[in-house]
Amino acid sequence: MSVAGDAQNADNGVEVTLAVGQQKELPAVPAAAGRPPDREMHAILEIGVSGSGTAGIATGPARGSGPALAEVLIVDTSRSMLHPAGKLHAAKDATAAAIRLLPEGTAFAVLSGRFDATVVHPGPGRTVMAVATPAEREAAERAVRILEADGGTAIGTWLDLARRLLKQQSAPVRHVLLLTDGRNEHDERSAMQLDTVLDACDGRFVCDAWGIGDDWDAGLLLRITRRLHGRAGAVRRASELPAAYEELVGALLGTAVPELRIRLTPTPGTVIRQVKQVVPNEQELLATGDGFGERGAEYVTRAWGEETRHFQVVLSADPTGREIGEDLQLAAVDVTVPDFGRTVGLPAPQPILVRWTDNPLDASRQHPGVRRHELYQQASAAVARAYRAWLRRTEGRPTADRELARALALAAELGDTPLLDALRRVEAAPGAGRVRDGLKDVDWQHLILSSAMTTPPGQPAAGAPQAPPPEAGPAAAPGPGELVACPDCSWIGPADSVYCGGDCGRMLKGAS
Repeated sequence: MSVAGDAQNADNGVEVTLAVGQQKELPAVPAAAGRPPDREMHAILEIGVSGSGTAGIATGPARGSGPALAEVLIVDTSRSMLHPAGKLHAAKDATAAAIRLLPEGTAFAVLSGRFDATVVHPGPGRTVMAVATPAEREAAERAVRILEADGGTAIGTWLDLARRLLKQQSAPVRHVLLLTDGRNEHDERSAMQLDTVLDACDGRFVCDAWGIGDDWDAGLLLRITRRLHGRAGAVRRASELPAAYEELVGALLGTAVPELRIRLTPTPGTVIRQVKQVVPNEQELLATGDGFGERGAEYVTRAWGEETRHFQVVLSADPTGREIGEDLQLAAVDVTVPDFGRTVGLPAPQPILVRWTDNPLDASRQHPGVRRHELYQQASAAVARAYRAWLRRTEGRPTADRELARALALAAELGDTPLLDALRRVEAAPGAGRVRDGLKDVDWQHLILSSAMTTPPGQPAAGAPQAPPPEAGPAAAPGPGELVACPDCSWIGPADSVYCGGDCGRMLKGAS
């Protein structure tokens, strides 16, 4: 079921839309003797922002006299950037390209990161950011060109200096673009370790983090960007970095809404268990603590261009004393945008509903968006297990092959062509379902990043191959309404399920 809210007309063409997707039925009675019913409602919020050709807010002045965009560019200048030297050259070229794209009046700074962080421009010891003019951009590029590499990597100190610089800025869009070629190996030498810094930075700015070279850590980039509402990426060749930076800054300049808040108001007896973004990547959202009602909670999302994102809301409720077979409201969903100098058309609040049922078939159904995210979680977990097994070399090879085959089957079921392409980069041959020889660690890091990206449901690209699940044998098509029970955890679901939707996640189709 989907319920869509129509946005009010916005005088500048910026509109926000909201749709709630869910399978309303939940079991009112236990599914089996001694087992409590699953009384968690999972709903998918589809939220879209459309600018209708309106220029992004970062390209002009904010309300008042201040800039609309404050940007900090962080360049890893640790000693490893010299091996090979092409990494440092590419980092300089990319940073210079980003500087040239900054609009007039943008507040900006460039930082050099080693054991500590240094302001490259507007200069060491400066606590006030530069303002983009032709002369300032040219001076910043000259300072970048003479950067040298030495020392180690302590990313927490880099982000903390960015936080202190951006703290002085009132720009509605505050952004950090971080580049590193390594791992956070010297965190213990920092005055503030990375976890503490991330706590201090959360909500202060959005951070995109990029890897270059052969020794960066995908887990580290995802850890940073998931906390700071950004996205992680990497280039396979250093020469690709300037073009990637130009694309990133172009997207940043298209920011239509700097912040969007999701408000949930549960009805009495309903508890909010979890709220997270699931498309285009997974990010856990925490309630802000800014209460707007006795039971309501707000969740902040940041830096929206013209795009659509999906969020998963998990609510729990008790059917005791409730009518069976009727639609009842569990919570109301509302979307708000803080004042940033433009009028935005907002959708009407939408309900999340429940229909208590004593029919096990109705209660076993999942909304496709919820099921889709479960498949992505399983695919990402399979990639992680394959990588850990690969690290054990010969001993782990059978496990690595088995987990890669499972990830391929899940990507095919999802119809996610980019993920399939990424998996096939590590596959021995098309359809082999085995890890190829000669892989390097960086090949797995790229795959881990790819498996963290998600897409909404849609038609697979023309000609996209649909691989069968590993070891699947021929089976008769299930009849309408048939169910299957997982032999390990007793999960009950549709008979055409490839994998268990319960805790164990084991393969069902073709399993012996």
